[in-house]
Amino acid sequence: MASRVCIIGLDEPQISLLKERLSEPACFYETLPGMIVRDGELFVEAPTGYGLLSVSCVVYHGIFESDHDLIAGLALWGGPCLPNATAMMDCRLKLPCLVKALRLTAYGTPSRGFATASTEYNTDVERVAKWGNWHCGENKSRFTGRYQTGEPSIIEHYLDGDAVRLVMIGDRYWQIKLEGDGWLKSIHHPTASFIPADPRLVEDTRNVAKGLGLEIAANDYIITADGEPHLLEVNHIPNVTRFPEIWDAYSDYVIEWVQRQCG
Repeated sequence: MASRVCIIGLDEPQISLLKERLSEPACFYETLPGMIVRDGELFVEAPTGYGLLSVSCVVYHGIFESDHDLIAGLALWGGPCLPNATAMMDCRLKLPCLVKALRLTAYGTPSRGFATASTEYNTDVERVAKWGNWHCGENKSRFTGRYQTGEPSIIEHYLDGDAVRLVMIGDRYWQIKLEGDGWLKSIHHPTASFIPADPRLVEDTRNVAKGLGLEIAANDYIITADGEPHLLEVNHIPNVTRFPEIWDAYSDYVIEWVQRQCG
């Protein structure tokens, strides 16, 4: 079978940038393609929409509303996939991913709570409810007193402090101070910027990523006034386009990985 890499989830101009560097045949999909696993081989629908293409390895970089089953299909196939398909399958749903990460991190306090849909949560201290499987600051509510859940929710203490992200791509890493105009902080805010990496967070992110089986990951932390970090969440598909330095490192990693796995 001819070697062909399938790259899913990136947009322009990143697609064109990778096309210029890849020597292997490749097919690119901004959204989820049709996919078949048959007798241990992986096939995806041709970009033209006619016929199927055999694929020898996959690079997956996206979060879509209904992608969990496709990721499970990649894990069932078992071929070369970046990130590891089984790790992505285990991390795609935020609550199970958080439960696993809290067993790996050194900074899992304070303990989390949980509430099913349509229940009333009472609290004398300020807390945050999180639900769904999106990132980027969505699906979060800050509250004190009585809170009526609309969906199954993670409940955690609201922590005041600096929000940071530790991005890890292979052996390389960066720490970013997340910013926002309110209490929600994001990598997408125009004032988000690199800051010196905290060795504690480098080690912790490396341990969490290794424990989850991820080659690429980004951990979000709150650093409270006492200087203590507190893990908020793991991003198994972190943003790699916000900062040119991270895109350069990610694209280098992808090219090297493709050469090893698909060359």
